[in-house]
Amino acid sequence: MAAQLLDGKAMSEELRADIARKVAALKERGVTPGLAVILVGDDPASQIYVRNKGIGCEKTGMHSVTIRMPEDTTQQALEGQIRALNADPAIHGILVQLPLPPHLDEAAALAAIVPEKDVDGFHVHNAGRLLCGLPGVVACTPKGAMEMIRRTGVDLTGKEAVVVGRSNIVGKPMAMLLLQANCTVTMCHSRTADLASHTRRADILVAAVGRPGFITADMVKPGAIVIDVGINRVDGRVVGDVDFEHVKDVAGWITPVPGGVGRMTITMLLENTMEAAERTLA
Repeated sequence: MAAQLLDGKAMSEELRADIARKVAALKERGVTPGLAVILVGDDPASQIYVRNKGIGCEKTGMHSVTIRMPEDTTQQALEGQIRALNADPAIHGILVQLPLPPHLDEAAALAAIVPEKDVDGFHVHNAGRLLCGLPGVVACTPKGAMEMIRRTGVDLTGKEAVVVGRSNIVGKPMAMLLLQANCTVTMCHSRTADLASHTRRADILVAAVGRPGFITADMVKPGAIVIDVGINRVDGRVVGDVDFEHVKDVAGWITPVPGGVGRMTITMLLENTMEAAERTLA
């Protein structure tokens, strides 16, 4: 039997309707959630992401600003722009679109954002709070993936979870969220010996390695929840890290690419921005 599809588009529409209602309530109290996105250079993929974020803000009633800076922007100019947004009361969330041009220091740029406006959840302050199990801003992609896992209705307590990928943006925060949900978590990466021996034990398998079709059917436990975070371009198509056509016949639940975690990522960004605005009224 084919796996049940975890439809990120449908989930996002439901969640965004709820976000729009909360934004409307904030506006009645005199606060319009505002998101500022800084885009350095003209990377085509980044242009698409930024446009989709702007559309999401518009449809949920938020204020959105896109600040475009040239490819040769200096670190000083970038951080100066971030500081100006930190001080702007109309902006509740600041996002620096990654990747930045190679001459810029991404870590320093992210550190320049005040933690309460770090709606991407990348600041070390927010990452540290997640590690310690404290409330804070959670990175959008793992937050969206976790929401999709919860919507399967499976009791996660004691389940074996395997995360393939150890990035600060997805792999590490994903592992922390699964741990907080009382899963037993294994993190795998490019130097893991006999990767398949780990993935075949997983009740929840999260793939975030950036290699198309990397997770094959023989690596998946029958009935597992398979979350594909990968976005890869192959022959003009967008595909994930999971061999979807074959894995769907083994897994119990699976996310598609496109139309899966990517949609939820932007939805969680909107939710994080709305929640940042709510905190200004607390």
